[in-house]
Amino acid sequence: MPIPSVPELVHAWVDGWTVSRGTDGPVTTPWGLRVEVGEPGHQARHVLPEADEALLRALSAAETAPEVWIKTFVEPERVAAGLGSGWNGSHNGELMATRLRRSAVAVPDGYRVESEYVDAVTQLRVLAEDGSVAAKGRVAVTGGSAVVDRISTDPEHRRRGLGSVVMRTLANTAVDAGAELGVLGASFEGRALYLTLGWEVRAPLNSYVREPQPSA
Repeated sequence: MPIPSVPELVHAWVDGWTVSRGTDGPVTTPWGLRVEVGEPGHQARHVLPEADEALLRALSAAETAPEVWIKTFVEPERVAAGLGSGWNGSHNGELMATRLRRSAVAVPDGYRVESEYVDAVTQLRVLAEDGSVAAKGRVAVTGGSAVVDRISTDPEHRRRGLGSVVMRTLANTAVDAGAELGVLGASFEGRALYLTLGWEVRAPLNSYVREPQPSA
């Protein structure tokens, strides 16, 4: 079965992201989807499954509050032309996807894997011998899709295959929960790992935030 179109992937990503982060679900707007995040520096985000210059200009004119983000999945030069001034950001990641399948997980000596299921999210940790968290990640399954989120490895434990342990284990968990499609928003740093595990880049991921207005 082929991987869905970019707009379909974006909708699946937003649905799973909101579950993973514990926010309210997305609200449909004239521009796409809006999520109330409510964090310092990140009050809300607009996620645009599709974007053109006219749509971006309309959103930029309507959204004047600071600390509001826009996520788009088109070439960054198209975004800059539409948003104009007052927004700070760039092409800083990739939207990636894969058809999920079970695979063997080889945990290196000296490490163990723990997971817990909290509020519809499986949170996974790879622990070192001293009990410290060497790597971690989470997955949220919504329908037939699974969104992998917050993957990280402690700098002292990198290059030991722990990222693969996290990703493979989360994928197996998602398959067991009925998911067939995996989606994630990848940093450039994490992209190499995901490519080796069979994930595909489907679109650029651009992030822009509305800058606060200077005080008088």
